[in-house]
Amino acid sequence: QVQLNESGGGLVQAGGSLKLSCEASGRTFSRYTMGWFRQAPGKEREFVAAISWSGGNIYYADSVKGRFTISRNNAKNTVYLQMNSLKPEDTAVYFCNAKTGPLSAKNFNYWGQGTQVTVSS
Repeated sequence: QVQLNESGGGLVQAGGSLKLSCEASGRTFSRYTMGWFRQAPGKEREFVAAISWSGGNIYYADSVKGRFTISRNNAKNTVYLQMNSLKPEDTAVYFCNAKTGPLSAKNFNYWGQGTQVTVSS
């Protein structure tokens, strides 16, 4: 079992940057594949990025590739999402997630409560 707590959301102008953090409870954080999803108003939840337990393998959605960077610090039980060159269409609630399975955009078992990111034009 793992509990996830996101932080770092807020309001930013288009072209700006934000860094999201997600701190996980428990002593087995390093065993989990971690990911970020987002959900905009009226839209389905969509995959953003995922990172393997070691940090050695990373997978991004095409919509954020080159602008967002996922990373993790296993000593701090934390995964990060650095978001640069933000666009109004990046506005959404961002969710941190975890699973024990392989790196992919599917089958995440654990979810945080979400943090709001709003990008103004």
